[in-house]
Amino acid sequence: MNPSKSLQLDHFLAGWIGGASSVVVGHPLDTVKTRLQAGRGYKNTLHCILSIYRKETVSGFFKGMSFPLASITVYNSVVFGFFSNAQRFISQYRYGDERRPCGLGDLTVASALTGLMSVGLGAPVELVKIRLQMQTQTIVAENLHLAGNMANGTNIPLSSVQMPGQRQYRGPLHCISSILRTEGLQGLYRGAGAMILRDVPGYVLYFIPYTIFCNLLKPDASSDPHPGSIWLAGGLAGSISWVTATPADVVKSRLQADTQQTRKFRGILHCIVVSYKSEGAQGFLDRAQLGSAP
Repeated sequence: MNPSKSLQLDHFLAGWIGGASSVVVGHPLDTVKTRLQAGRGYKNTLHCILSIYRKETVSGFFKGMSFPLASITVYNSVVFGFFSNAQRFISQYRYGDERRPCGLGDLTVASALTGLMSVGLGAPVELVKIRLQMQTQTIVAENLHLAGNMANGTNIPLSSVQMPGQRQYRGPLHCISSILRTEGLQGLYRGAGAMILRDVPGYVLYFIPYTIFCNLLKPDASSDPHPGSIWLAGGLAGSISWVTATPADVVKSRLQADTQQTRKFRGILHCIVVSYKSEGAQGFLDRAQLGSAP
């Protein structure tokens, strides 16, 4: 076998194993985060965890995991490959040498472009994941009225009636086909605008601190960073990125969980206004501890 092809295969397998491991380990917390952001009836994180376990057992924490697990290798390869190529292109365009290290401004442009590109690939994946995570939630119809045949002829506001959530989707493929059938291709990109607001600054605030930390932790300028340094740099960069990305992530999750049958939000601005009126600014910030790096 060609050594270069063997090396590429090793990188591919290493990337898949690393990405798949991060999905398996992080998905239960991601499910809790999504339920807190877009669900109802949870007092806090612990109450959410206990509620999921009591009603759905351990399997409830892994709903919607199969699609991200299947796509993580392609997603990571495209995102990090695009970021590397964007840096080379910028260096070639500005300095005539693609091997020249990018400055802070060049890294900012490359990171922002990577975040913008990632939405095109990642928005459908996240939408399907969230729809599957949320489909067992209780449905609360707030803007309808029950025209019931009551003895006294009065109407009962349906906002006070909770209907048990029904399983709409049998799996990722059924979810995709259902969305395409009822909402069209644009339905798969619901919440993409909020995702751009999350990922463009989020990737900038991830890749730049990551690069800076890696350079600071290298023994010398000519050597590669130690794997432990890469792990530490990634963790620090992810923490910085996610704190700033959480408000947009809350809006994105709520828009993507908002199905056509129970639609509540008309768009990004309407979601922000409604969420702020009902929860205040804290509603956009109190789920930051469950976030993850881009």
